Amino acid sequence: MAGAVVALFPNAKLGIGPPTEDGFYYDFLVDRPFTPEDLEAIDARMREDLARGLPFEFVELSLKDSKKRFADQQFKLEIIDEVPADEPITTYRHGEFEDLCRGPHVESTGAIPAFKLLSVAGAYWRGDERRPMLQRIYGTAFESQDALDDYLQRLEEAQRRDHRKLGTELGLFLFDPIAPASPFFLPKGATVYNLLVNYVRELYQRYGYQEVITPQVFSTELWKRSGHYDTYRENMFFIQIDDREYGIKPMNCPAAALIYASQLHSYRDLPLRYADFGRLHRYERSGVTHGLTRVRTFSQDDAHIFCTPEQIAEETKGFIGMLTEAYKLFHFEDLRIALSLRPEKRIGSDEIWDRAEAALESVLHDSQSTYQSKPGEGAFYGPKIDFFVPDALGREWQLGTIQLDFSLPERFDLEYVAEDGSRRRPVVLHRAMVGSIERFLGILIEHYAGAFPAWLAPVQAVVIPITDRHLEYASQVQSRLASRGLRVETDTRNERMNAKVRQAQLQKVPYMLIVGDREVEQEAVAVRLRSGEDRGALPLDQVEAMILGVVDARE
Repeated sequence: MAGAVVALFPNAKLGIGPPTEDGFYYDFLVDRPFTPEDLEAIDARMREDLARGLPFEFVELSLKDSKKRFADQQFKLEIIDEVPADEPITTYRHGEFEDLCRGPHVESTGAIPAFKLLSVAGAYWRGDERRPMLQRIYGTAFESQDALDDYLQRLEEAQRRDHRKLGTELGLFLFDPIAPASPFFLPKGATVYNLLVNYVRELYQRYGYQEVITPQVFSTELWKRSGHYDTYRENMFFIQIDDREYGIKPMNCPAAALIYASQLHSYRDLPLRYADFGRLHRYERSGVTHGLTRVRTFSQDDAHIFCTPEQIAEETKGFIGMLTEAYKLFHFEDLRIALSLRPEKRIGSDEIWDRAEAALESVLHDSQSTYQSKPGEGAFYGPKIDFFVPDALGREWQLGTIQLDFSLPERFDLEYVAEDGSRRRPVVLHRAMVGSIERFLGILIEHYAGAFPAWLAPVQAVVIPITDRHLEYASQVQSRLASRGLRVETDTRNERMNAKVRQAQLQKVPYMLIVGDREVEQEAVAVRLRSGEDRGALPLDQVEAMILGVVDARE
């Protein structure tokens, strides 16, 4: 693709072009933004090169030769300067085009059976808004045309399910430039948001968590003590108050440590499970924010478990049980688990790491979980387990995590009185099940295509009077169902019944309850589902029990 761009736009400056999970992209500095017509021309030139079956030739260059070869490519020179002295500088060439690359490649352009250029977007060089804005072309390639066609169909379905589009159509949330990357939840969106939080709170009650509420603004003294000031400062927001610097919290860990440290604990008190839905703020660059899945203000189902080293296994087991229960409810199947083990640079003794890793491995083994070990990829403060789930389109999302931390107790001098009377350090388990509520809601919208299960739907039923003379009965039906805790609306618009049904279907309302003369006489409603299924006229008592049964069981 880069070769085709250079052939058509000789003055183009080349950025980088890596593979991605489902395709590739390449960044270019050009005189003007690419147009759809440009993409068509690039596509045509690429197909010419594929038809020629040009071989990919590997070349190894000296530092001097590489700089000479790419003398007019400023971004390539920057990359060359970063290559370690003991590593060779390599390129690949096909036809007249040559580019820096480690490889390997297929043998020739003729070995590429199916590709598609997808879109163009702006991207700062290396994600830095202080650097030039480049044009990024996205594409994908597959082993066959059938595989490509299947992918493009899934891509079209993903666009139909885009939570940003559905969020607007369903009246769930909005964004405004006055608060960049910070969602405004409308009444329907706030309903779903709070239902998610309430469900997690139910789990907390059953699994022995205590909820706490902590401040959002702390003196930077806290962030220096926790280490965030040195390692995370560029992602934080700061303010000045009374000649002192304060940081808005990006995470809850230090606050949980302060609560633990506020009193002396015995081994009999442990484990302590502190849950905190506090609002967090992180500075995400504008180029990476994306709807609800990457925002600057959010809340997490965040909790910190303070326990003894001997309790790590049991606490991890309990968390996995809660997580599995929740994922099943939301129809997330085929859970993938990754266990990240000690990195080269770490804190804590080898003995503690041995015990911690053995505890996590033992839990996964005992639960008969299939998992992938990742040596060297643990955090510096401890090993961790991450949980990945595929959505309805097969796209994988990392949701849950449980991370062992030996650093926080050291930094905050946390202790407990052991059974023998000695003072010992607790272990901290950072854990989240769904993670950011905002992000999880965005994932759910796409997973369900906006059609939430009845228990989670912002409006569970719409009463549709056929004519104005049925409005009084429709109001009675709404009041009766609302008194049972159901979220019900009545469509009083001066529209035909079919138009009202269609609108309710577009709004993904689970139940449409139509009332006319017969329903008034029989104290019934005619039930239609958003799928289009017509259940016919049923007694109101029966419909009420049916909807309540589905909602209460969270079916």
